[in-house]
Amino acid sequence: MRSASVPIYFDYNATTPLDPVVREAMLPFLGANWGNPSSVHAVGRTARAALDDARYRLSSLWRCKPSEVVFTGGGTESNNLAILGTARRLRARGRHLVCSAVEHPAVLHAFRFLKENEGFDVTELPVDSAGRVSISGVEGALRSDTTLVSVMAANNEVGTLHPVADIGRLCRERGVIFHTDAVQAFGKLPFRDIHQFEADLVSVCAHKFHGPKGAGALFIRSPLQPLSTQIGGGHENERRAGTENLAAIAGLVSAFERCVITPAFDAATLLPLTQRLAAAAAGIPGVTVRSSSADSDRLSNTVAFSVQGTDGIALMATLDLEGVCASSGSACSAGSLEPSHVLAAMGVPAAEANALVRFSLGRDSTRDEVDRVVALLPRLISRLRG
Repeated sequence: MRSASVPIYFDYNATTPLDPVVREAMLPFLGANWGNPSSVHAVGRTARAALDDARYRLSSLWRCKPSEVVFTGGGTESNNLAILGTARRLRARGRHLVCSAVEHPAVLHAFRFLKENEGFDVTELPVDSAGRVSISGVEGALRSDTTLVSVMAANNEVGTLHPVADIGRLCRERGVIFHTDAVQAFGKLPFRDIHQFEADLVSVCAHKFHGPKGAGALFIRSPLQPLSTQIGGGHENERRAGTENLAAIAGLVSAFERCVITPAFDAATLLPLTQRLAAAAAGIPGVTVRSSSADSDRLSNTVAFSVQGTDGIALMATLDLEGVCASSGSACSAGSLEPSHVLAAMGVPAAEANALVRFSLGRDSTRDEVDRVVALLPRLISRLRG
């Protein structure tokens, strides 16, 4: 058995290690520059100057106005602010909202909260067998009272890419605000500027591209002004109450400069590795690869498959004992297994949706690691079924 002290880390879609240069960029704000950016004295003004500089640098990378950048505490907060804040701001215009059935829970649950607690009508768009939303499906869901559509750029479980730019253009033609949760796209897909998504709202999360946890951002296209979901102060131009975390913000901007402008997840390197993993998984009886067979339709670092005759918790535990860090679409809640909502939306039977394995590779992943996982998979799955 391989020692778990030196694991094979194939869970980069969950989080990434902090880049050493990014860590160095954060250190001044954990030491000398410790002021509150809202304070008017010299120490506070020094902090404010650093915050303004970070906003300007990120807006330059995004090619947008500095006022269109809002710093948040992560991807979940960015998604919540985009969805809850926009829906509430525009409720007088209409209460119909649209999202896909395969969104991250930070998006999907926000829409369901609005439906269950605030009287909104929500349409959850179906997906095809690869987990992809169709443009015609979005168009067919739009109504005269639709105010907001949200479709993720890339799925976190199976890696499917969605046609968000085309959806964004459609929404703009129809006068509907479009949000995309692009958390899984940054650092993995080519980046030109924030406008490539054709979205009014774009969610960003630093720890997905070698930045710190607890750091996120939201692009808000002017003049849209979502209602704040946090109450208590006029921070971030009255869009996000709470003293700004300068160390985390510095880390986010540094990571974006280092790991997104030139993607940290190199497709030319990672695609052959995930292709090998997919081929090996597909060769095992009772195993079905759920990531798209078309490489151009999925993230190059991600491959997901379901296994008949077992469940996600057992799969993750056994992989962990072998020193392999992976992820499952299943979640353990109150002692019961919940099938992957993504696989369920793709039409996968519940028994298999309950047994998803996701390998998501990163810049430190190697061919040797892939070969070792390929060698152990048939034995591991056979043991679980036995």
